[in-house]
Amino acid sequence: MSSDFDVETVRRDFPILSRQINGHPLVYLDSSNTSQKPRTVIDTVAEHYAKHNANVARAMHTLGAEATAAFEGARARIADFIAAAEPEEVVFTKNASESLNLAANTLGSRLGPGDEVVISVLEHHSNLVPWQMVCERTGATLRWFDVTEEGRLDLDKAEREHLINEHTKVVSIAWVSNVLGTINPVARIAEMAHAVDAVMVIDGSQGVPHLPTDVTALGGDLLAFTGHKMLGPTGIGVLWGRRELLDELPPFLGGGEMIGVVTMEKSTWAEVPHKFEAGTPPIAQAVGLGAAVDYLDTLGMDAIAAHDHEITSYALGLLGDLDFVRILGPKQAVDRGSAISFTVDGVHPHDLMQLLDSRGVAVRGGHHCAAPLHQRFCVQSSTRASSYLYTTREEIDALRDGLVWAHDFFTGKVKARQ
Repeated sequence: MSSDFDVETVRRDFPILSRQINGHPLVYLDSSNTSQKPRTVIDTVAEHYAKHNANVARAMHTLGAEATAAFEGARARIADFIAAAEPEEVVFTKNASESLNLAANTLGSRLGPGDEVVISVLEHHSNLVPWQMVCERTGATLRWFDVTEEGRLDLDKAEREHLINEHTKVVSIAWVSNVLGTINPVARIAEMAHAVDAVMVIDGSQGVPHLPTDVTALGGDLLAFTGHKMLGPTGIGVLWGRRELLDELPPFLGGGEMIGVVTMEKSTWAEVPHKFEAGTPPIAQAVGLGAAVDYLDTLGMDAIAAHDHEITSYALGLLGDLDFVRILGPKQAVDRGSAISFTVDGVHPHDLMQLLDSRGVAVRGGHHCAAPLHQRFCVQSSTRASSYLYTTREEIDALRDGLVWAHDFFTGKVKARQ
């Protein structure tokens, strides 16, 4: 880890981390759900509304020019952050779900009976349901990678079954699982997809916030991610695409600003990215995401990834020593992200979530928008603890102590107490 990365200094940038919950210091371990925001992002959004608020592109007055410059400046910053070839390859959406729906619906115009779309059983519903819908509408067939018992994509099985073949038109895979933490070999899968002239879509929602991102190295044709998981505001997402592919795809939504010429008989479309950005976009949210990217760059994504790895290794070790805890997915921090999902013997995840919250520990309980993956591991739901750049070892200790306390309570070893 970079010697410049000081987690205690980082934490002072996040006002919410000084809160107490039920008399306990807040231990926020739900960053895979949404991340907390540094003061610079909060202040940037507030300043935009206070001093520069106007619509973009439409207004020629000073405020309109300022808002447009800030909005397009954020696009350029984000393009640079992911090593895109040009800012025009960055399309703003309201979240990663909309980005993936945009991908599914526009690529769906190319699909028909006999065509196949390949995903995996570990996908978030946002990278499953849109493809189900487009396959049902077009007559294409949906197929998927299975996972091994360790929680990694079963590439050997996929090769034996010729999962990606001459009928495959689209492959859409998460870079990092939001449940298992598995880092998938998307570059290798992209090579397999491109070998049969299929389009490769990557759900980067759990990858871009945590790992250095170079869209060329990832190998995909489209990459979706969201701002609120990477220190930015809610209501802002990104779909990056190769310029030549974006030029070919039809619009997703119709309305103002995505048009070239409109008559009563027909319309023509604006150039990318505006072709995909109908109506008033999430202006302040994009500006806030630009500030979040600046903050991440200041810390350094390599240093953030190293910190994530250290905390994840520590957490896997502590939880792995508890004989009543079953970790889903890889047990070692190798090709693994920071989301750790697990079950606790005799305790329902919702009950566990509430008991931990009584001690100030925030985790998530449920199927984490990945119900088929839980079915694959024969569990109805799980508890997920997910760390980020502001997480400390002491917070992982608090999680471990809370799990022991909750398990003892539900097995009758202790009475409930604060």
